[in-house]
Amino acid sequence: MGVLGLGSLRRQEDEIKLLTAEIEHLKNFGCLGVSPSLEGLREENAKLKYRLNFLQKSLQEERSKMAKSMININSCLQEIFGAAIQAAYPDLENPPLVVTPSQQPKFGDYQCNSAMGITQILLKTKEQKVSPREIAEKIAKNIPANEYIAQVDIAGPGFINVHLRKDFVSKQLRSLLINGVQPPALGKRKKVVVDFSSPNIAKEMHVGHLRSTIIGESMGRLFEFAGYDVLRLNHLGDWGTQFGMLIAHLQDKFPDYLTVSPPIGDLQAFYKESKKRFDTEEEFKKRAYQCVVLLQSKNPDFIKAWQLICDVSRKEFQKIYNCLDITLIERGESFYHEMMKDIVKEFEDKGFVQVDGGRKIVFVPGFSVPLTITKSDGGYTYDTSDLAALRHRLCEEKADILIYVVDSGQSVHLQTVFAAGQMIGWYDPKVTRVAHAAFGVVLGEDKKKFKTRSGDTVRLLDLLEEGLKRAMDKLKDKERDKVLTPEELKAAQTSIAFGCIKYADLSHNRLNDYVFSFDKMLDDRGNTAAYLLYAFTRIRAIARLASVDEQMLRKAAREEVLTLDHEKEWKLGKCILRFPEILQKILEDLLLHTLCDYLYELATTFTEFYDNCYCVEKDRQSGQIVKVNMWRLLLCEATAIVMARGFDILGIKPVQRM
Repeated sequence: MGVLGLGSLRRQEDEIKLLTAEIEHLKNFGCLGVSPSLEGLREENAKLKYRLNFLQKSLQEERSKMAKSMININSCLQEIFGAAIQAAYPDLENPPLVVTPSQQPKFGDYQCNSAMGITQILLKTKEQKVSPREIAEKIAKNIPANEYIAQVDIAGPGFINVHLRKDFVSKQLRSLLINGVQPPALGKRKKVVVDFSSPNIAKEMHVGHLRSTIIGESMGRLFEFAGYDVLRLNHLGDWGTQFGMLIAHLQDKFPDYLTVSPPIGDLQAFYKESKKRFDTEEEFKKRAYQCVVLLQSKNPDFIKAWQLICDVSRKEFQKIYNCLDITLIERGESFYHEMMKDIVKEFEDKGFVQVDGGRKIVFVPGFSVPLTITKSDGGYTYDTSDLAALRHRLCEEKADILIYVVDSGQSVHLQTVFAAGQMIGWYDPKVTRVAHAAFGVVLGEDKKKFKTRSGDTVRLLDLLEEGLKRAMDKLKDKERDKVLTPEELKAAQTSIAFGCIKYADLSHNRLNDYVFSFDKMLDDRGNTAAYLLYAFTRIRAIARLASVDEQMLRKAAREEVLTLDHEKEWKLGKCILRFPEILQKILEDLLLHTLCDYLYELATTFTEFYDNCYCVEKDRQSGQIVKVNMWRLLLCEATAIVMARGFDILGIKPVQRM
């Protein structure tokens, strides 16, 4: 259920108590001790009752949702130990609260490691020398009654080992099987804006756009699953001086472009041609500048030319988005163009603008390089565009959380823009979260920037096509083409190709550079999408081969008791239930490799369970099924549905047969 859900529930319960007391007060004494008219008293009473009914209904819905939600066990244990520390040491302000899963079974299921920190605080603030073990014992004695903990014991210098109740874990697994993977209740539904992908018009998407697109999509999926209202924005580079040369070249090459759609097949080549002319032909350069002026003054013919160029790019981008199953709303720089003059005026009105050689600049405290909001020729810059986008997202979209999935090279620029927004009063960082989810570059196997053999940037479409080819080669090497139908083979090919490319990126800490290697990502051993996808299809096949269908599993989930007596059953059950903890951590630090690590741990923990616990028992001679251990098949199903949800967040599509 987690801290967020509990907090919301308690606030509603408190308000219901207050309203009930107010209604009683009105009934017996009149409002605030005054004797108002009977009509006024009735009206006040009716308003309070309406609010009370609304809250009671809302509370009922919230409780019903929470009953179906997965519980964040770590958050619940933190609340319990927080209460125990408060009871044991009521005078301590903000004592350390450290609860983590245990690394070894002999140390229980979770550990509370707060005692060592409290020892230091008591020594510094109260000059009391108390051993961590003594503190741990005092905390343990003050643990409130709860449904989670079977027992605690103190180990070493003061570690509190927590042993979970088996009936509690069994009950949570049963709820998961009946209700599906439901996220912990969120409380207030917040709005999240994720800015990602953001290629430039008239330039092809290259491998540099891969990380932003994959990471941003996955973040959008995670926040959506957690119950947030997510707006995914593609901040296209669709405005600026480069369009002058493109339009001038379009007029020369396709003079009838206004009546006949120009057959621009290769926009990248078209861009290079126009750039070459811009750099070498003085007359063309002058005309390109005139085209910019006419475009910015909204001349209809030039707007039409601009739209034609943008449409050609959009179609190319969409091919990639379709392959990778990416959902975005386009809001390029042109969307914010009309807002830029208001941005400049707002900074001027508040006295933040300085003039430097004709430029209008803004210095932001803590940053040595100013933002240029107007060039000396009166034109706007990327700084102006980014400030306009920030303001619109905060003040018009009213985002509670803003995430920019942009490469690390833009870090100083974005931090300056964010600080400027804070300085001018668009947001308070204590209320609104504005984050730069930075990422490193993609390297080739030579550990240098990923390039083609000729030294060019790798086209993203070429990379995806190469992935498809290699995935099919891998499937044919394993002779899967002989057992799968053509449709199943095609589905397996796309699942492996695009799943492996996404997972190779997401399984690395996004802050680091990573080496792109098809051989490694298609390896079905180790922490790769290929391994996890094969593991998933095998898990799904266990019940099918035992002739147990979904209906039988649903019936068993309501009737069977998951005993969890074998140590490997217990280990797997606990691992499955850690899913909400993993998601909560990623919502906080935006590091998606944690989910990949968890899915790999879940798959390997399942393998341990399957190797040691018979799910289906067969006669050794005949091979006939003699016994189906249904509670173990339910553990298989619970593993599969959590893996499927994890895949969905990562944007990976598993298949039933591979």
